[in-house]
Amino acid sequence: MSLVRIAIFISGGGSNAEKIITHFQNHESIKVVLLLSNNSEAYGLQRAARYNISTLVFNKSQFRESDEIVSMLKAAGVTHIVLAGFLWLIPQNLIEAFPNRIINIHPALLPKFGGKGMYGMRVHEAVQAAGESETGITIHEVNAHYDEGKVLAQHKCRVEKSDSPEQIAAKVQQLEHHYYPQVIEKWVTTSW
Repeated sequence: MSLVRIAIFISGGGSNAEKIITHFQNHESIKVVLLLSNNSEAYGLQRAARYNISTLVFNKSQFRESDEIVSMLKAAGVTHIVLAGFLWLIPQNLIEAFPNRIINIHPALLPKFGGKGMYGMRVHEAVQAAGESETGITIHEVNAHYDEGKVLAQHKCRVEKSDSPEQIAAKVQQLEHHYYPQVIEKWVTTSW
């Protein structure tokens, strides 16, 4: 198998990105080569720097109105893109440049609690407000619509009536940190 070179896109803290970086740190055929963010204050940039992963901060026009990001990813030899808490919709030029090679994680069991504006604590608040008895994560391929790509994996956890949104978030984050690196590895090494 030829070397898989992953770029991770983040918007915030980057805890999932760090789990992915450490998971593949000594892998013989999969390497995280780049971490990109639309937020210059994202803590995930510092996390990546600790592991000597190159970082790039970009703005909306670079991302949406040009091929600058696509060109940079190609120049870095990126083969796969992983979204890890990245909040912007992926533009068509990036989807076309990496067909079936972009993956995302959502902190709920899609199709419930997905779509534009449903991210982070908003999702967990909605799960609690709906009185759900379970929630979890959905790992899916990315297409031109929020949270509508082909589902690759879902993992569940119980929600107790007494759980706060923060407690729900903690349960979901445990699932993310445990399963996302494993699913990425399977995704890049097999034809799903």
